[in-house]
Amino acid sequence: AEQPAAISRLLKDRLGKHGVELDELSMSNDDLAAIDRVYMVACGTSYHVSLIARELVQDWAKIPVFCEYASELNYKEPLVTDHTLCVIITQSGETADTLTAARRMKALGCKVFAITNVLGSSAARESDGTMYIQAGPEVCVASTKAYTAQMVASALLALRLALANGSMDEDEVRGHFASLEQVPGLMEEVIRRRWQDKQAARVFRNAKSALFLGRGVNSTTAYEGALKLKEISYLHAEAYPAGEMKHGPIALLEPGFPVVAIVPADHVHDKTVSNIEESIARGATVVAVATDGDERVAKLCENVLWIPPCPEEWIVPLVAVVHLQLLARYVARARGCDVDKPRNLAKSVTVE
Repeated sequence: AEQPAAISRLLKDRLGKHGVELDELSMSNDDLAAIDRVYMVACGTSYHVSLIARELVQDWAKIPVFCEYASELNYKEPLVTDHTLCVIITQSGETADTLTAARRMKALGCKVFAITNVLGSSAARESDGTMYIQAGPEVCVASTKAYTAQMVASALLALRLALANGSMDEDEVRGHFASLEQVPGLMEEVIRRRWQDKQAARVFRNAKSALFLGRGVNSTTAYEGALKLKEISYLHAEAYPAGEMKHGPIALLEPGFPVVAIVPADHVHDKTVSNIEESIARGATVVAVATDGDERVAKLCENVLWIPPCPEEWIVPLVAVVHLQLLARYVARARGCDVDKPRNLAKSVTVE
């Protein structure tokens, strides 16, 4: 419920005479324009943020992006140039693997930029620049508002890079920023619809596993939805880009098996609907996340988590994920789990 306010805070005073104001980067316009590749380094939920950030930076700024789990990067040889930017994403700013990776990238000559929630954290102290997502303290172990705030911060970074290297003009940047400004209101609408998540939670009552599917940026929404379900309800779930379903996961499907499909009104909508049809044909019970007024999905699925129309396709992950966070919460409560303090998990992973 705190997510809309967190995002409003993050966007405040960000639009200035030079488009998006990102003073925290502490790099000149020429240096930003010269960036030829970006490494996004993170763990867990923050890694899912990096996957969306990759799409935005590549689409808008035309810069190739490498997403790496910090724990993996620490044992690899990254391909660093004189103009490589390393972006570390960490809610706590104390994630051991991420900090180790940041130090290593810095030693290789990268500028390191941190997106974090905690003032004065190790990530903030050790980076060349830090963007605080200002989400406020996140009490529960499973990250929710930090996830969406980090995504908004990543979008601002992508816009700043695109403006610096000329891939976008100021009018385009302002257009995308205006879309971001609609996010708090869209999220509030989803939160008002949480009865839909409570209703859909019944699908998981006797489940042993679940499959999450999405395409494009919403394959990441599927990953995050599955992670939330695993973290707080202890129900096994896996996520795939929907087109990969036929390459193995379809073997899981049997009568009553829950499939969560993210199928907004986007350019791949019809492809994802065909995945829903394939799932239903094999007896699966599909919970769809769909855009208001989608009659095809309404006819196919008894359980639909409706989202209001979004101004641009890349806004959908910010809005749709709120439904999946709420769904995981209701499933966890139905299974008698502690939503705020899941077993075996720590809020901040400070060991490697």
